Amino acid sequence: MFRNFILAAAIAGTATIADAAPQVELWRLDCGRIAVNDLSVFSDTFAYAREKKTLTDSCYVIRHGADYMLWDTGLPAALLGKPLAPGEVLAPTLDRTVPDQLKEIAIKPEAIRLIGISHYHFDHVGQAADFPKARLMIGKTDLEALKASPAPFGADPSLLTPWLSGGAPLDTVEGDKDVFGDGSVVMLSAPGHTPGSHALLVRLAEKGPVLLSGDVAHFEKQFETGGIPPFNTNRAESLASMARLQAMARTLGATLVVQHDADDIAKLPAFPTSAK
Repeated sequence: MFRNFILAAAIAGTATIADAAPQVELWRLDCGRIAVNDLSVFSDTFAYAREKKTLTDSCYVIRHGADYMLWDTGLPAALLGKPLAPGEVLAPTLDRTVPDQLKEIAIKPEAIRLIGISHYHFDHVGQAADFPKARLMIGKTDLEALKASPAPFGADPSLLTPWLSGGAPLDTVEGDKDVFGDGSVVMLSAPGHTPGSHALLVRLAEKGPVLLSGDVAHFEKQFETGGIPPFNTNRAESLASMARLQAMARTLGATLVVQHDADDIAKLPAFPTSAK
């Protein structure tokens, strides 16, 4: 009898904790497109010769209870409406800004309390300064690289002026970071593309775990070929990070979303519908 009482109390306690856990919701945003007119620039093994591909530039809003977080902030707003240049190896353009899309789902810019950055490249931090009061979370070694002279390949430190100038709150992330302290949203150390690159794990009640890749890979085929972009900062770390995400996806039964792959992001609902 006593044992049954204890068991019932434990089950009731677990249910109470589950009921009290903040709801987590995830939206994918359109944060630009990049026409790649020579895909071989993404492989150091001579793969993709004479291939072309248009990469999407996705970023994400996560609602954790009453708190809102942005994961990456896409291409700079200065590229809004820019025609795709067929003669350029990489031709970026932007169709909608992040604030414009937030307005559609009734989220005010000032409600964004946190910005998580997968890495320092301009196509992932482009609109961060539109949220100057948010706390920025970025890999420690990526932040150090941004302060170097000259700036590393693909980086534009001016896009992060509110934080680099000391005028906005900043968290430097080493290793993995449990963003809200309950395991629901975790920045995952995934170096190689840049020294402080991260991916993001989001645990959703209905959809299940979702892994957002950052730039661990740019399209699904890279997992098959093992080719690494020559501009990655460390080849061995790049391969290890790819292997980590794939193993984690298998272990957790997670949906792995390659953020630059237009087919891959279709694993999540089209904006403005969210995943829960």
